[in-house]
This record gives sequence, C-alpha cells and structure tokens, in this order.
Amino acid sequence: MSKFFKKGAAFALAMTMLLAGCGGGSTPSGGNKPSGDVNPEDLTFPLKEKATIKGLTNYPVGTESDPNKRTIFKRLEEATNVHVDWKTIQGDQWGDKIQLEMSNIKTLPEFVFSAGFSDTDLLKYAKQGVIIHVEEYIDKYMPNLKKVFEQAPEYKSMCEDADGHIWALPWIEQLGYEKTAIQTIDNMPYINKNWLDFLGLEVPKDVDSFEKVLIAFRDNAAKIKEQFKIDGEIIPMSFIINDGGQDPMVLINGFGEGIGDADPGRHIAVNDSKKVVCSASQEGFKKGLEWLHKLYTENLIDKEAFTQEWATYVAKGKSGRYGVAFSWDIANVAQVSIDDLIAGKSWVPMPVLTADVRNLTPDNGSFTSGFDRGRCVVTATAANPALVCAWLDQMYVPIQSPQNNWGTYGEDDDFDIFEMSTNKDGEPMLKHTWLGDASPVEVREAEAVGGPLAILDSYYDKYVTCPDDAQYRLDWIKNIYTPDMHTKYVVPNVFMTTDDVKEVSNLQADITKAINTAKADWIMNGFDDAAWNKLQADLDAYKLPRLLEIYQKYVDEYYK
Repeated sequence: MSKFFKKGAAFALAMTMLLAGCGGGSTPSGGNKPSGDVNPEDLTFPLKEKATIKGLTNYPVGTESDPNKRTIFKRLEEATNVHVDWKTIQGDQWGDKIQLEMSNIKTLPEFVFSAGFSDTDLLKYAKQGVIIHVEEYIDKYMPNLKKVFEQAPEYKSMCEDADGHIWALPWIEQLGYEKTAIQTIDNMPYINKNWLDFLGLEVPKDVDSFEKVLIAFRDNAAKIKEQFKIDGEIIPMSFIINDGGQDPMVLINGFGEGIGDADPGRHIAVNDSKKVVCSASQEGFKKGLEWLHKLYTENLIDKEAFTQEWATYVAKGKSGRYGVAFSWDIANVAQVSIDDLIAGKSWVPMPVLTADVRNLTPDNGSFTSGFDRGRCVVTATAANPALVCAWLDQMYVPIQSPQNNWGTYGEDDDFDIFEMSTNKDGEPMLKHTWLGDASPVEVREAEAVGGPLAILDSYYDKYVTCPDDAQYRLDWIKNIYTPDMHTKYVVPNVFMTTDDVKEVSNLQADITKAINTAKADWIMNGFDDAAWNKLQADLDAYKLPRLLEIYQKYVDEYYK
C-alpha cells in the first residue's frame, strides 16, 4: 500500500478536538454513583492537569493488544490530556470473559468501550446496578453525540428503554437508507467470474441454471486447477452454516412464499400483511432445504461447510478453490482486488435466484442502517462519570468517528486507511487511500479502535469519503438487489421492556437452536415430512407462537 503525506496530522488533530465546553451537573436521577458538581473548565480539553480513567476493550486476534500503542489513542491522549488505563481481552475470548468481568464490580473499569452488549445484557446490568444510565450526561457533557441525536432523532429513540433511559452509547454507521442500505443483505453470494469465463458460462439467474453452473465447476475441476494453477481440491460452493454473512440461505429466497431466511439468528420476518412469521415454518424454507440437500448429494457443496471456522474458510478461499462463496465482502475470503471487483472481473455478486418467485427479503433492522445499541457502557465504578462521558463524546466528533470505525492516517507502518485531505470548502476531510490487494478487514483491524461512534450519510464528502469497498457494495445493492426487494417491511430495531427482553431471550435460545440444528442436518442428510412436522411441533412446544406475539406487538407499534 502507498504511503501518503503526514503534514496534515497536526491540522487534523486540531480539527478533531473542536470540542464544545461542558456544563456542570450531577449524576442523573437513578444513577448509581453521585459525582457531585463538576466545574465546566475542568472538562475543557485538553485538561489543565492530566487525568486517568480506566477502560475495558477487546482487540482482534493477531493485532496490537495495547490500545495506547495505537495511533488513534495516542492522538486522543495528546489532545485531551486524558490517559486511559486499559484492560484488554482478545476478541475471540470476549464472549466468555466479559461476563466474568461484569460479575465483579470491585475490579470493573469505569467504562467498557467495545462492549457490543445485547438488550438482555444492558437491562440485566442496569438492574444489578453495574452500569449507569447516561441520558443526562449526554445532555450536559456530550455535545457531539447530542448533535447526532438532533440530526437523526430516530437513533435517540432506538437507544431509549421503555422508561426513557439510555444505558449505553451507540455505534451508528449510515450507508444508504431503507432498501438501499448496505445492511439489507449480509450474506452476499459471490461467483467466480474467471471460472465462468473459462467455461463459457453466464452468471446464473435462477436455481436451475445455478445448479448447472455448479455441476460444470465440479466436472471441469481438473481443467480449472490446471488453468488457474490451483493447489488443492476444487470446491464448487462453500459457506459456513448458521454464520451470518457466511450462511447460504440467501439462495432459497425464491422458493414458496419468497420469504427465505434473512435473519439466521432469529429466523423471523414480516410478511406484506405486517404479520411476523417464523421463516422456518414457511413452505419456502422446506422446499429450499430440499433443494440444497440435492446440491449436497451431487457433491456441489463443501463437506466442511458445516464444521469449518472462519480461518479455514478464508484459507481455502485465498487459495483460489471456490466457485461460489458467501461473505459481506468477497475480498475477505478470496484473492481479489478492488479494481477487479469494480470492473466486474474475477468475482461478481450473484443476483437473487428465481425459483417459484423472485424476491429478496432484506435483513431485519436494516432499514435504519448500521446500529449497535449496546456498544459502550459507563459502569458504576466511575469516579467521575462526567469526565468519562466527556472523553467518550470525543468519539462522536465527525472527523474522529470514521477513524475509530475504519482506521487512520499518517502511521509509520505499511497501513494507511486514510490520507488527510480537504473537502470542497477547504476544510479537513479524511480521504480513503488505495488498499491494493490488502483485505479491508485486516487493514481496519490493524488500525481501528471500534467503540462508540457515529457516521451519518451527511458526513460523506464533508468529513470523510465513502470507502471504496462500501461504495461498490452500495452500488451492487442499489442496482442488483434493491429491484428484487419486493418485501415491504422488516422487524425494526427496538428496545423492548425488561420482561419482554427476558422472555424473548429464553424463548429464542431453544427455538434458534432447534432451527439451526435442523437446517444443517437436513442439508447434509435430507429429511421427510415426518421430520418437518416434528420440527414444527417442537417449535410449538418451545412456545414459538408466544415469541411471534411479542415481536408482533413491537412491529404493530412501530408501523402504526
């Protein structure tokens, strides 16, 4: 990757810290630990005297484990005069270890930066007094986040519980809107255009032609290996079952009612009558799995697709062995450049396949674009919650949020997500640099820090350019997928009540496990009507109707 000039660093740093002054105040009513009056001057950055706060975060495997050695946090410390004493957990161990951390309030740092807590977690920790609500801190000490909420009030509403409390600071990434939002399809199907061209084949548009293409990949494996110098067995199609972006269920959207299974975590959808249904109870789900089983029996599906982990999936993909694969971005899985993707070479997104109908159900919650309600929490151990919140507010400075999300500029290594440039008005703007053949995910993991942030659509070409890999994905969605999104509604991203969250969590555990288990087993081993009927009976026994009833209540309220 190219290196770019660094003379804009000081200029950008100054712009990053154009911080509004913070007024005095006390802990919000219902908070867990009073902080007393805070002098506004004491929270004007940079602080006159260095302060230390304690945080907990995670880091991706194989990247820098000390946040304070990352350029972003070095600059923030210099600009704020606030040092963060970090405790870190490796990303692949976060799920297990964070629960232990949150259970011992005596050793808990003052805030959890990249928490990613679910609604259940937030309400549980709130009830236990482990975290504090921050809505009054936002009003008094967080002018940048407050401005975000003023510009996009739907996000403030999505952060509030039934009592109007905000228990966490959000991550917001707007890229597109409603049916053109970048999150409308996670598990995008990609097909190897080099193989298609070599065999004289077209990109398939229906399930029959798709099957024929996979058969051609299988039957011409020896020729493909020789032509493209591939080491290893040719795999017509690979995926990771029940794994979000790597799940293959987008292929079955055209069967039956055309609902598919766009929500592999919950297996629910909203039909055009605004009724919440379970995708695994629809005729299209049954017919789609029967078809996928047929592909499996024809040796068209990777035998390891039901057990492999991400590292194995990527290793095989980078070796050039896949004909069809699934991911948010194929560059994460296969050796392909952004230039080739933009030009429609090497790998291309495959359109939704026609079966009984032609439809693509958007992912639930996608119409409001990227949003994580539980990204960051302030704990009850915070000695000065106002200071902690004021520091966290710097993550919402418009030119800071893109860096936290994607990476930064002017580093001394081989990676530079951005160069510092200017917009049409001559103001500082982060400009995405050329990534070459580097994986966008790997580059970002090396630089970005995650945590709470907000990137609104209005920021593009003002504070930051749109990432190339996001732009071509947005173009694909708009041109290839949005025209086939005939579904009118999705389950919205709402903050349920404590009782509903608890009940949904309990019900969902058994229901999702039963569906995921059946899905994997049936694709491999097939199933009959007796097995199908047993699954439906099991789902009823696990109180699926009650689960749908709860979701229906929120869907009705939202669309009312």
